[in-house]
Amino acid sequence: MDRILRVDMAALAARVEPLPQEYRLLGGRALTSRIVADEVDPRCDPLGPKNKLVLAPGLLSGTPLSSSSRISAGAKSPLTGGIKESNGGGQTGARLAQLGYRAVVIEGAPSGNGWWLMVVEPNGARFEPADDLLGLGTFETARRLFDRFGKKAALMVLGPAGEQMMNIAGICNTDVEGRPSRLCARGGLGAVMGSKRLKAIVMPDCGWKPPVPVDESLWKIASKAYIKELRTQPATSVRYPQFGTAATLELVNKLGGLPIRNFRYGQDPRTDAISGFRMREIILKRGGRPTHSCMTGCAIQCSNVYTDEEGNEIASSMEFETNGLLGANLEVFDFDAIARFTRECNDLGVDTIETGGAIGVAMEAGLIPWGDVDGIFRLFREIRSGTVLGKLLGQGAGTTGKVLGVRRVPVVKNQTLSAYDPRAIKGNGVTYVTTPMGGDHTAGNTIALQIDHLDPAGKVAISRQIQLQTTLLDVLGFCSFARGVLNATPQTFADLFNARMGSNLTPDDMMAYALDVIRREVRFNVAAGQPAYERLPEWMREEPLPPHNAVFDVPEEEYSRIWDL
Repeated sequence: MDRILRVDMAALAARVEPLPQEYRLLGGRALTSRIVADEVDPRCDPLGPKNKLVLAPGLLSGTPLSSSSRISAGAKSPLTGGIKESNGGGQTGARLAQLGYRAVVIEGAPSGNGWWLMVVEPNGARFEPADDLLGLGTFETARRLFDRFGKKAALMVLGPAGEQMMNIAGICNTDVEGRPSRLCARGGLGAVMGSKRLKAIVMPDCGWKPPVPVDESLWKIASKAYIKELRTQPATSVRYPQFGTAATLELVNKLGGLPIRNFRYGQDPRTDAISGFRMREIILKRGGRPTHSCMTGCAIQCSNVYTDEEGNEIASSMEFETNGLLGANLEVFDFDAIARFTRECNDLGVDTIETGGAIGVAMEAGLIPWGDVDGIFRLFREIRSGTVLGKLLGQGAGTTGKVLGVRRVPVVKNQTLSAYDPRAIKGNGVTYVTTPMGGDHTAGNTIALQIDHLDPAGKVAISRQIQLQTTLLDVLGFCSFARGVLNATPQTFADLFNARMGSNLTPDDMMAYALDVIRREVRFNVAAGQPAYERLPEWMREEPLPPHNAVFDVPEEEYSRIWDL
């Protein structure tokens, strides 16, 4: 059953529509970006009623296939000023697909000052007042909603940052155990949801069955091949299950591309204290859970549950990006402190990357010293309280840098770069400047490739290939760690797509499909007044990064033609 749920917040009304034929093969990022491109004025106010928030599960979401039930949120971003797809794990992608919706399109804004929660049901949606939830963190909000709608409900929740329409705000999805800790984090889409005065979206357990593949015979064959490859590859069968994404920190530090002190250095021996190996030792010693799943049926289980010395849970999950941007980037090399930062960010409902970038710029300006854990918590309290300083930090690193007069601001499209310095990890640098999404590694991360990351040669072609593959993963609803299977057996992914949708695409057809998605996003950004590609900050092109003294030197004339519009 392929349907769209249309939500008019001005009228507090929802209606179910059939999926248009031209959208039949679109899911996840392809569908969010297509609807935004078709229906949103590129020059509209991102926090005004003319912007639309689109939620779409991947085409395979809701099926039993491992790691395939992620959800895409799309809109015009208040942070980047362009189109944005922000991808999250947890239970909401599967639930939305099992309710029979390929997308939820939320438009308009209610009159008055009231806040609402939307309850999505098999035949539409209803609204209930949510003023009693205002000001609450995501954990308390989720607890109250589970008491009301049952423990099996899937939730999308805003924290205080989203209520205040801060650019660092994400949309928090609940995991298998009900934690609102799996974020559609990047691009400030929590602020867009806040502009619609939606505190939460509730998807009760309605007992709906998984989507049924059109070709069940091909589905069984392709699913078996996918799982076999997933369990064969060292990354998905050993490294990520044992160490999670935190294992990436050792590699990036070794390559000299880890952000230290606001991207001033690329390597530091103190990072041994926050390595993936060290994290696993601590978790096992304290009785935590080094292996954990964010969504039902995941065979990789790269998540974790980090506890204090008494065995009380602090955070789930401890990720590489958080350890990088809120740890090494701020010169904090203490896992307990970073875990508490993680918990605070999840409760505030904010992107740890953008928040770490903004705090790093504030440290650069001298607001607090490097490594000042207590000072960082004071800044978190400013954000939660919505003070002037808190609102400044809540607008992200770019705005913070402009107001505080800081030149060293690590952003592209006003969005904080991920924890891979592009001077040392040059394929990621190409991704940052060419993706429509801004400084976002999730658009095309090259770090797993066994290449010379310091050599600028060939990095445009590599980034292009990875960005196309990543787009396909977002369309299908796969976790990015499924990319190894896509690399090894592209026909398996074509078979899964064709079995689910009744199509007949080849692997080359699928890459052309992904290229069309990206080109459409680029055209939206150009219509919004942005260039088709960006540049890294000038200091990253001129200031050598220790220890390799590298600068970003991929020729602009090469990456400027990456999408050949």
